[in-house]
Amino acid sequence: MTVEHEFILGGQKSGKSRRAEQRAADWLAAAPGTHRAVLIATAQAHDDEMQERIVRHQADRAERVPGMRTIEEPVELARAIVTQSAPETLVVVDCLTLWLTNLLMPLRTEAARPVTRTPSAHTTMLLIALREARGPVVLVGNEIGLGVIPLGRATRAFVDALGRLNQDVAAACSRVTLMAAGLPLSLKAPA
Repeated sequence: MTVEHEFILGGQKSGKSRRAEQRAADWLAAAPGTHRAVLIATAQAHDDEMQERIVRHQADRAERVPGMRTIEEPVELARAIVTQSAPETLVVVDCLTLWLTNLLMPLRTEAARPVTRTPSAHTTMLLIALREARGPVVLVGNEIGLGVIPLGRATRAFVDALGRLNQDVAAACSRVTLMAAGLPLSLKAPA
């Protein structure tokens, strides 16, 4: 049996996370008491505004999908997916863009974690984790390559890296959905 994964991408506030949460709610409702859902959150609170945003998202998510458990993993995403994946468990990853940011542009005020792998090695491990996942995975990410070419070398490098990550994840998923204004557009669906 092939496990189906979905990649949901779009701009900021396009409805990506809500669609992923709806997928989790539908999964839980399909087999109450048997199905489980877990969200792997990649965001880190580096300032007060981000801390407030995270708390608000946690409260909103708890209201919309009360049965979904949340774990936080800003860097070791592949390991978290493998650890959480099970045939009866839907894993939601929110979001790949922040995960890549954590890898490429860490903003740590505390003692920095030693860098043990390059971002491309982390991406390779993520793709392996998706192939080996025993249950469905829904991944959320931003599409930021539709605007003007950014000024600054580091910003252009990030946009390029995210574009490559999005292509790799889309290729690894059986379903890809683009969100715009809260509306889904299917880019890829199982045959």
